[in-house]
Amino acid sequence: MFPLRDDVPTETIPFVNYMMIAACVVVFLAQAGASENGDGLIYQYGMIPARLQNPNVPIELPSTEGVLEVTLRDEEPPTHLLAPPSAVPPWMTLVTCVFLHGGLMHLVGNMWFLYIFGDNVEDRFGYVGYALMYLACGVVASLGHLVSAPGSTIPTVGASGAIAGVMGAYFVMFRGARVMTLLPLGVFTQIVAVPAPFFLGLWFLFQFASAAMTPAEAGGVAWWAHIGGFVAGLLSTLLLSSQGRVPRGYRRPVPTPAWRRRPSPWD
Repeated sequence: MFPLRDDVPTETIPFVNYMMIAACVVVFLAQAGASENGDGLIYQYGMIPARLQNPNVPIELPSTEGVLEVTLRDEEPPTHLLAPPSAVPPWMTLVTCVFLHGGLMHLVGNMWFLYIFGDNVEDRFGYVGYALMYLACGVVASLGHLVSAPGSTIPTVGASGAIAGVMGAYFVMFRGARVMTLLPLGVFTQIVAVPAPFFLGLWFLFQFASAAMTPAEAGGVAWWAHIGGFVAGLLSTLLLSSQGRVPRGYRRPVPTPAWRRRPSPWD
């Protein structure tokens, strides 16, 4: 199921949400314009679990294209290829990796989910609170992947963990919302209104099932990052709403039947 929009109106302009989307787009353009096809930026700013365990661990690159050549001895020709070192302290990559993406479809898919769900969450959290919550969920998501694959030398990039946190917050605050969803049915497609808890719950179950069936050290999607981010967003929102710091609860407005409406003097 692919979400198209939700039915929750916003009362403020989601400046922070737009800024997060713009930042990811700008960084992706920098990746595309960088030499070495952007691989250098991914290894310099992406979160590599093995590097957090040992900042000096050598990271061998999987291919010979667009990489940094390193020789064992200056007088010998290149014998192996190593990734460039981290451009920031390794612990900072828990945050910087959130703004990098592995490809155009990766970027577009993440930004679309953020566009749909982020504006309403920002409406409830406020500008500063939303920015802090978004980045904190991104860090927790990165830590979730780190715990699941501590020795991995594959860079972890993408905003999906932070966006999963936004979706967890949305699950708590907008249980009465509906998501207009594109539902493929073979050669046909249909647009259906799906309750937000069902859509997000099904999404979370898919992440959990995929994580359970995928070896932790395997490359590809960082499923445990998605799970960690979602749980972080859900629990933090439950905690803050119980303390009255963020509003909780939403009911869809029910249109007044025509026979109950008062006639307007302009009719």
